Amino acid sequence: MTAPALPRLHPARMRPRDVLRVGGVGLRTRPVRAFLSALGIAIGIAAMIAVVGISSSSRAELDRTLDALGTNLLTVTPGRTMFGGDAQLPVESVAMISRIAPVEQVSAIGKVDGAKVYRSDRIPAAQTNGLAVYAARLDLMDTVGAKLRAGTWLNAATERYPAAVIGADTAARLGIGAVGPDTQIMVGGRRFTVVGVLERVPLAPELDASVLVGWPVAADRLAFDGHPTTVYTRSVESAVAAVQGVLAATANPEAPNEVDVSRPSDALQAKQAANQ
Repeated sequence: MTAPALPRLHPARMRPRDVLRVGGVGLRTRPVRAFLSALGIAIGIAAMIAVVGISSSSRAELDRTLDALGTNLLTVTPGRTMFGGDAQLPVESVAMISRIAPVEQVSAIGKVDGAKVYRSDRIPAAQTNGLAVYAARLDLMDTVGAKLRAGTWLNAATERYPAAVIGADTAARLGIGAVGPDTQIMVGGRRFTVVGVLERVPLAPELDASVLVGWPVAADRLAFDGHPTTVYTRSVESAVAAVQGVLAATANPEAPNEVDVSRPSDALQAKQAANQ
């Protein structure tokens, strides 16, 4: 005879209603432990959110700081000729550089050789204070990220007349704290009205000890030859290295070896590393 089949056993399972009932007993009998458990979970979630938020905020602040340092700024200056003399950038170099597709902004200054700066015509000729005079393009301030401490920047009207914007060091050396129609200085033997004073310019420190006048008035009254001595460019950040590679040949196609181009900013490399 065959043995009778044993009934199939099924594992005991609690119905959802029973699970809720047992869980409710735990909450009622040990309320402190339940509260502490919930508090621990809440603290853990809050800590994770805070850490992620701090990381994102810190990265955004770092990007803003690095952007202020000019991660996409390149400068072009004349180098030396093959015979060791001082080279010149062509008068058309600014216009030619502006045609490079990734270049978003381009501006320039041109040094006015032989122009001395004095607070008034009563100052001895030897006391020049080591100040430089530059012809400046109207878009210079935006391109280099300069800010005004007082007054206004040059415009389409004042660039043709004896008006000047001075750097922070220039203002300190000449004792100029405010600007107005009566604030005048001697530039190249001519009176110029100071219409603005710049804050220090971290990306273009050469402007701190300078006097900036309009391109047309520099040519008309100060014998400026029209050749830029520093060209500032801002490019699409992802194309900075590519732009650097073609700047010399674009600025001076006949003699690219006579052009000096700054290397991409260390700040750009720091930003790229931070975003990886």
